[in-house]
Amino acid sequence: MAKTVVGSFDSFDEAQRVVHELNNMGLSSSDVSIVANDPKGEYASRYGSSRTTTDGDASSTAADVGKGAVTGGVLGGAAGLLAAIVGLTMPGVGTLVAAGPIAAALTGAGIGAVAGGLIGGLRHVGVPDEHAEYYAESVRRGGALVTVRAEDNRADEVAALMSRHGAHDIDSRVQQWRSQGWSRFDESAKPYSYEEIERERATYRSGSSVGGSMGGTTTTTGTTGSMGSDVQLVDVIKAPVDRDLKS
Repeated sequence: MAKTVVGSFDSFDEAQRVVHELNNMGLSSSDVSIVANDPKGEYASRYGSSRTTTDGDASSTAADVGKGAVTGGVLGGAAGLLAAIVGLTMPGVGTLVAAGPIAAALTGAGIGAVAGGLIGGLRHVGVPDEHAEYYAESVRRGGALVTVRAEDNRADEVAALMSRHGAHDIDSRVQQWRSQGWSRFDESAKPYSYEEIERERATYRSGSSVGGSMGGTTTTTGTTGSMGSDVQLVDVIKAPVDRDLKS
């Protein structure tokens, strides 16, 4: 049975390194997605993507994703996936970059854009509703996500790789946000500025709280009642996913 493995990271560069390692493991780039906050547009510029759109007007970028998929197929592996990065503007998050199946879902390449913005895109790649809100909030606060569709016998290997590269325990982060008054991901909220994101990252490094959030990275292993015994938390989630979700 295929599962979706999701890792949440504090920076695009951490997530990018994971994408390269996944390629070295032999994972297909068509099973890997990356999405990251990009407040200054530096990651879109790094990979040659200057097109941005809002969630309500994704048609112009959809064509670019289709072209990127062709480029990815030609280049292959992590290089191909990252070459297919597109820039987007999403409600509540601001400017971000995305590549892989989640980018196709967000822009509507091939199938029509999914409803629900970033949360809808995460649902499309197999993230359960409750955790989709958590991961969307982590991106809003400057983070990056890597999602992988892996067969059950490789899911633990993928999870371990993500943990080694700095994936943090999303449930621990959510508990810290809630202790400072956060309740849910809000698409109407003002996106974080670059300066606010840098302050947020600094709190994660120091373990202190600033601006309504706390940080720090922890490694936990266990199960969550809300998602059932099929989901294991080892700095990442593993949730059963339908193979037909592939974009």
